[in-house]
Amino acid sequence: MSAAVLPHPGARTGLRPSDPHLAGRPRITAVGTAVPATSYTQAEILDVFGIQDPKVRSVFLNSAIDRRHLTLPPPGEDGTRRPEEQGALLAKHKAQGVEVGTRALRDCLDAAGADPADVGYLCCVTSTGFLTPGLSALIIKEMGLDPRCQRLDVVGMGCNAGLNGLNAVSGWAVANPGRLAVLLCDEACSAAYVFDGTMRTSVVNSLFGDGAAAVAVTAGPTAGPGPRLIGFGSYLITDAIDAMRYDWDDAHGRFSFFLDPQVPYVVGAHAETAVDALLERYGLRRSDIAHWTVHAGGKKVVDSVAVNLGLTRYDLRHTTGVLRDFGNLSSGSFLFSHRRLAEEGTALPGEYGVMMTMGPGSTIETALLRW
Repeated sequence: MSAAVLPHPGARTGLRPSDPHLAGRPRITAVGTAVPATSYTQAEILDVFGIQDPKVRSVFLNSAIDRRHLTLPPPGEDGTRRPEEQGALLAKHKAQGVEVGTRALRDCLDAAGADPADVGYLCCVTSTGFLTPGLSALIIKEMGLDPRCQRLDVVGMGCNAGLNGLNAVSGWAVANPGRLAVLLCDEACSAAYVFDGTMRTSVVNSLFGDGAAAVAVTAGPTAGPGPRLIGFGSYLITDAIDAMRYDWDDAHGRFSFFLDPQVPYVVGAHAETAVDALLERYGLRRSDIAHWTVHAGGKKVVDSVAVNLGLTRYDLRHTTGVLRDFGNLSSGSFLFSHRRLAEEGTALPGEYGVMMTMGPGSTIETALLRW
């Protein structure tokens, strides 16, 4: 006889079904994901670029990442791969953003039982290139969405931006009950790399992978199943505003990502403040949270957040699993983790979840969910 599955203690505290905070709140009804066709192990990437420096190799091979989907520079006549110029990188961002983004959006709509014509609002988030018109317009044209579809492009906010975009999508869904709003996080991190052999760029190059994730959100009595999005929180660590940045590198004639070595510890040290501020608004404590969806920013970041929030390996199983299988997917990482949680089917009615993303600023974004 199998043991009964008991709800997490958080299902019996905090908000009640009749609580006004729950009334009209939107639901996540489906998630879709997509990645490029080509993928590489960390060792294969080192071999492709002929990297022999033992310190750089150690960074790659001790990253807790097994494989990443990437679109590497094409090999030259001699078989070596040379870094692309900025124009080629921007072209890669556009081409891959449209191709992988449309696949993720179709996957999401299929899971939601919806058609492209049903999308009333599309928010596209990216930090791996700049386009005008943005990805939202290109994808509306590519997929044949209703040209009256309202849209928003969030560009350059970084890895945290998925929750910033989800906040906007949630607000639109509440204002338009019964209509479908979609967030698409679409990142071609291969279009944001600089290869110069330094430890600074090597740390960045060892982390990021390409991929897109879309999430469908609806509000109102016909919203269907899925967790409610109760509220959002944001915390800007102003003392570390330059610790993560993506800006112009004169030495290489292209944009380059900078990551301060102290970032994991800075983010971890402020994780409690950010999460507790969100939970206090709804009369909850960390012990009330059954499910944690944390951005797969890197092994040190995840470990630091775990220590400071008192989270277990089980709490972060989907975060570490996504990091292992895809690397850091920037703004869409948390949606890859949420999809795994949804497919696992362990969340019970009344249980709470917290989503948490981290990025440049330095910024911590949070969201509270209830099943």
